[in-house]
Amino acid sequence: MVTLIRIQIRQGIKPALAVILLFFFSASAIAQEGLTPEQIAKIKTVSSAVISSDGHHIAYTVSVPADPEKENRPARSHLYVLDVESGETRPYYSTSSVGNIAFRPNHESITFLTRREDDDSRSLYEIPLDGGEAVKRYSHPTNIAGYEWADNGNRIAFMAPEPLPESSSVLPYSPDIFEENIPQRRTYIADVRNENSSARELQVDGSIYLLSWSPDGGRIAVSAAPTPHIDDYYMFQQVFILDTHSLEVTAEVNNEGKIGQIEWSPDSKRLALRAGRDRNDPIDGRILIVSAGGGTPQIIDSGFEGKYEQIAWLENNRIHFIASEGVWSSYGTLRPDGTEKRKMIGTGGPILTSFDPAGNQQVVFTAQTPEHPTEVYLKKQDESEPVRLSHTNPWLEEVEMGKHEVVRYTTRDGEFEIEGMLIYPLNYREGTSIPVITQVHGGPEAHYSNGWLTSYSAPGQMGAAAGYGVFYPNYRGSTGRGIEFLYSSQADLAGKEFDDIVDGIDYLIDAGIADENRIGVTGGSYGGYASGWMSTYYSNRFAASVMFVGISNNLSKWGTSDIPEELYLVHAQKRIWDDWDWFLERSPVYWVNRAQTPLLILHGAEDTRVHPGQSMELYRHLKVRKPELPLRLVYYPGEGHGNASATARYDYNLRMLRWFDTYLMSGDSGMEVPHWNVRMQK
Repeated sequence: MVTLIRIQIRQGIKPALAVILLFFFSASAIAQEGLTPEQIAKIKTVSSAVISSDGHHIAYTVSVPADPEKENRPARSHLYVLDVESGETRPYYSTSSVGNIAFRPNHESITFLTRREDDDSRSLYEIPLDGGEAVKRYSHPTNIAGYEWADNGNRIAFMAPEPLPESSSVLPYSPDIFEENIPQRRTYIADVRNENSSARELQVDGSIYLLSWSPDGGRIAVSAAPTPHIDDYYMFQQVFILDTHSLEVTAEVNNEGKIGQIEWSPDSKRLALRAGRDRNDPIDGRILIVSAGGGTPQIIDSGFEGKYEQIAWLENNRIHFIASEGVWSSYGTLRPDGTEKRKMIGTGGPILTSFDPAGNQQVVFTAQTPEHPTEVYLKKQDESEPVRLSHTNPWLEEVEMGKHEVVRYTTRDGEFEIEGMLIYPLNYREGTSIPVITQVHGGPEAHYSNGWLTSYSAPGQMGAAAGYGVFYPNYRGSTGRGIEFLYSSQADLAGKEFDDIVDGIDYLIDAGIADENRIGVTGGSYGGYASGWMSTYYSNRFAASVMFVGISNNLSKWGTSDIPEELYLVHAQKRIWDDWDWFLERSPVYWVNRAQTPLLILHGAEDTRVHPGQSMELYRHLKVRKPELPLRLVYYPGEGHGNASATARYDYNLRMLRWFDTYLMSGDSGMEVPHWNVRMQK
């Protein structure tokens, strides 16, 4: 039975939000224990952290969401500085959202990118380390997208889109010419001692996405894609090395596939790339070494059954790294030939998400655990483990959490052991069968770590508070398990990869944990594809589904997505015109006749990765062929491949949880969720 929860409306809540909260359904949310959607909407997260060269200060940014009851906008990043010796943290800048924070070499200051109200573009600002007013150091006619300091602290190399000519049309409007008139990202060098000094442009064709100064200051390595289109960015970046005086290309690197980092050796003789093994590699999780004179990079540590997430070349014979290993992370070093690998922080602790080293062998990390989102951690030279320094959401420590554990099971074909996480409901009693929401990650080249697993689109601890188990399977094709595991799902869309998810559910049922009549599924992007597949092909196994920005028809997906080459090279490995029937049969729309799962479909109206028409197609097919099936389609205006703004996220959260409360908690597919339209007052 679904209970209508009547709550006391706080003074000051907008009328429309009051209606939402008044009619929020939950069969188990009467208790005030655990996380709520309102609390998730206000969670802050550390988004970056850097340490000064002397190790005395840490600068970090905190992503601060808007109040969804007042503003529908993305979160803003605020700057904080932490004194390592005293442990004191002070807010430094919150006037506007900041990014790309850095300690300026040879200066007692911090620099960052931001755009203030009176700025024409995103510019470089500087603030003294001892506090004070932020001062603009450099601006460009277009937004600065990223920058890096030369070691002397006087010059920067930066990226910015080239200016586009204004339309000369005499008509009162200008049509949008699809995939034309998109500016290339160019790279420039500028001396910031004079804000008005002209920038010198590097002479390399295409759009620039990565740049790295050589330690001797004489060269810059950049990665360039042929065009600014996202498909070229993903699949066709090439590394070039340029002289910083002539600005001409002096060498080329013959790399293939995805790339995420370029790191110089301290002697400026070699480069380390964090990149793909080849053009079919779905990720940039390998380490490749190449001469600064150009050539073909060579992969090192090729047998590593994990994924390199970040690298830093700190000594000529040592590369430091953070790596994902299954659901865990590690920090260590290895030689440039791949030998003498040493772990300085092993698996089993906090999930490390980034690092920045100081000259005194201190290292600052951003990291998370199952109990809290990303925070600042510090490892000192004489310590074996990093220590948490920031407490961005102190109230979270008082919230009761469901038990969180790693689960492992064998696939039906016996080829792999699959890892995943299970969050139990609050006050779970051993031997009790519970409703389980299956949360499927996107990609499929991604994975869930044993860290913080709750967000606006992932039930996590909110589900635990409402009486659900929440299951996070890392099916084949997930990252963090090495090359063989990652490549194992290619050319098999919706095949064994999605069978692995069902195998995990069977494992939980056989273990007496999951109630076989109350299994739900949700996910976004490729996880949305899985949610559509489970509500059609595997519909007899699922009592409720929430599909977010998901694929429903692989034929039309190829004609409407902005990543057709990536789909070919690292997913299907064949073109749709080579096997039309196969692509159709791997689509949820093909299996609509099986559908019996109540389905909520949600999509960003401006999504270019998975076109909103994908959701419309499945909705139309189901509406015609299964008119009795509980079904709803919701579009989010202004949102793309995932919701970025506060109210859109909050709305999604409420709809998702209410759908599961209606059809999964009760197990009654004949119940109906009332229609509701959220109209936020300005």
